[in-house]
Amino acid sequence: MAAVFLVTLYEYSPLFYIALVSVCFLVTSALVLGWFGLGVPVILRNSEETDSSTRVLKKRMRQVKNPFGLEIPNPAAASVTRGVTLIPDCLEDCVLTCYWGCNVQKLHEALQKHVYCFRIKTPQTLEDALYNEYLYKQQHLQSIKKNDKAEKYCQLPEDAQVVDFGPVPRARYPLVALLTLADEEDREIYDIIAMVAVIHIPDESYRLSCRILYQYLLLAQGQYHDLKQLFMSANSPAPSSSDPFPGESSTDRGLLEKAGLAADEPELQEENSKDCVVCQNGPVNWVLLPCRHTCLCDGCIKYFQQCPMCRQFVQESFPLCSKKEQDEDESTRV
Repeated sequence: MAAVFLVTLYEYSPLFYIALVSVCFLVTSALVLGWFGLGVPVILRNSEETDSSTRVLKKRMRQVKNPFGLEIPNPAAASVTRGVTLIPDCLEDCVLTCYWGCNVQKLHEALQKHVYCFRIKTPQTLEDALYNEYLYKQQHLQSIKKNDKAEKYCQLPEDAQVVDFGPVPRARYPLVALLTLADEEDREIYDIIAMVAVIHIPDESYRLSCRILYQYLLLAQGQYHDLKQLFMSANSPAPSSSDPFPGESSTDRGLLEKAGLAADEPELQEENSKDCVVCQNGPVNWVLLPCRHTCLCDGCIKYFQQCPMCRQFVQESFPLCSKKEQDEDESTRV
């Protein structure tokens, strides 16, 4: 349509046609070069202008105290036949309930029911949401006292005769551990009222090392969050049950992903410094999303739209602590 118009215009008046095309060219050039104050496009800017002109959105965070913690002290010794040892580390008295061979679909439906239907506060409410779609339930009758890091042993009974959980894609998780608050009064204090941990246990089909695959925190308001680790540089990284184990080959991880049992954490090496990876001066404080790298200080965060570690575009970011907390920490050290 535009070509027909230009041809008609040229036949009517060649001079007017040339003048109109020249004006269009000048206007387009002005917009591209930013003569009218509309800004220069990203493709024509250098890296410094791009980094400083566009700010990454700061994610609004709400501090919530998590009363639950769970560790696997000896993952190499765990198996379906020998069982697994768990160490709950809780701020309040809690109840540990283990479900062997929990149905994958029913578990995720139960998490959705926590959002829309009823709150999962006790083991009974989870069992009602699962419709008893699990092979065996093991509950420690005595509540676990707060700050008591006693080992709890979980094992399938011998008459269960379960040596593996079938070929891939699997319909059942090997083990699901549920931590709930023992006292009803504590459920009114904490926002997080339960934690569901999905654990991979080696069997005859997949002899991959034991680890926690997913951890879901259930809130009293009817939400649940997938607990994920941060990739933070530190001199002495804290041990985590979801970290890759030494000697685990890429082939093993590929099998775990094929089985649908792999967590989505990339295997990344920890840095040897907790200073900013850019200026090497300020302490790291900012978490970049969605890659979850914690590698920038307060001064460098405003200059980056891409993560300096993996080059992934940063959609949001949030600080680990406020400026006031940093000053208090420094004064305490002094």
